[in-house]
Amino acid sequence: MSIAVRRVTKRFGEFTALDNVSVAIAGGSLTALLGPSGSGKSTLLRVIAGLEEPDEGDVLILGEHATGLPPQKRGVGFVFQHYAAFKHLTVRENVAFGLKIRKRPKDEVRDKVDELLGLVQLDGFAERYPGQLSGGQRQRMALARALAVEPKVLLLDEPFGALDARVRKELRAWLRRLHEDVHVTTVLVTHDQEEAMDVADRIVLMNEGRIEQTGKPRDLYEHPASEFVMGFVGPVNRLGDHFVRPHDLDVRLEPNGTTQEAVVERVVHLGFEVRVELALDDGRLVSAQVTRDEAAELELRNGQIVFVRPSRTTVFSETATPVGRS
Repeated sequence: MSIAVRRVTKRFGEFTALDNVSVAIAGGSLTALLGPSGSGKSTLLRVIAGLEEPDEGDVLILGEHATGLPPQKRGVGFVFQHYAAFKHLTVRENVAFGLKIRKRPKDEVRDKVDELLGLVQLDGFAERYPGQLSGGQRQRMALARALAVEPKVLLLDEPFGALDARVRKELRAWLRRLHEDVHVTTVLVTHDQEEAMDVADRIVLMNEGRIEQTGKPRDLYEHPASEFVMGFVGPVNRLGDHFVRPHDLDVRLEPNGTTQEAVVERVVHLGFEVRVELALDDGRLVSAQVTRDEAAELELRNGQIVFVRPSRTTVFSETATPVGRS
């Protein structure tokens, strides 16, 4: 494993940010630490980086004990949400900074910077200053600067959080392609479920300082280990003890003995998909997801009476293990 966190606990006064956390991150992978605010994901990243010391437990990087080592001796590259660029230096000088303080030969620095600027698609912006770049370009510059020193692992703390939705989506696709090129072990902190599902090989889902589930994005979505996981990774309806994804809630115009009456409260067109917000006859609010063609065939409109039934449900036992699907 490239990174191993073993039984780490971190407290801030009376608050326990990490509670006996253990996780292993494979070499060359792109892993997302996902969770709501206060779940401990950024604290875990900072413990790996050496920016926080754990109260208990150990961190190993490439099999070597890193607990107690300062950040500069751990071989990590770190990119924050805010770019932390040197405003008085050009893009080229920003990317070269880490190499220069390590006193690398000038020719090596020049060649490495040229290579990285091409890799992050900033080769035409080398002589500009950070203030002359867009937010997305500044974040690509920050990634190039982190990669310049050839880190053992790359740690990204909500790197796209300050950007608008369109730019975030573009940078997610770009980061995925970049990772395929450089294959450096990467850990990404995010609270955005779609971002984690889109970018990561594996997701570590955290809540209240503990790990709820670790696995491939599809595993967490289709085989959630708890009610929390199912509710956090994608939208869900709750019908008694049953949890139903919106795309597993069938909408019909006629009852068939297994359906429940509902009133259409709102129809939201989201490109190919359509979200139908419904009020059941017992007052509960649910949502269904249908295709654009299905919505047109049903002629859905506000106030319309329809009939719904789940095609697939998940039930959790008291030990939070999924015990049934239908």
